[in-house]
Amino acid sequence: MSAKVEIGFNLNGAQRTVEVPREMSTLDMLREVIGLTGTKYACGEGECGACTIIVDGRSVNACLMFAPDCDGRSVTTVEGVVDTPLGERLRDAFVQAGAVQCGFCTPGMMVQAKHLIDMHDGKLGREAIKRGIEGNLCRCTGYVKIVDAIAAAAQPKG
Repeated sequence: MSAKVEIGFNLNGAQRTVEVPREMSTLDMLREVIGLTGTKYACGEGECGACTIIVDGRSVNACLMFAPDCDGRSVTTVEGVVDTPLGERLRDAFVQAGAVQCGFCTPGMMVQAKHLIDMHDGKLGREAIKRGIEGNLCRCTGYVKIVDAIAAAAQPKG
């Protein structure tokens, strides 16, 4: 039986304490222990971006991070993004641009988009968007609609 550790961290703006096995991934902790299923399991190898989260201001593949490494840190998932003003802009832009097809990659794309927009203070050109989503795979849209959506959401509404 695996040893468990208690960890405390900020999750989507609220302090959380959970007990997890030492070898559990952050992805499994989010989905199986905490019950947040927006962060998707796909490749399990850090290649697809479906499990993208933000940890202390950096985008991370949750499948590659051990849950105990969240201790004392700030973690943002898609659930923490969608109900913010930027999350609402992203959601609306993804729908309007037709960037949501099967929708499996959408949570990771939205989290990565938030990270990109935050990093660039909203001054985000199409080339920076393309480079910024290179680690997020989508098999449905061909990326043009996703880039369009992120570019639209990056423009603050005035």
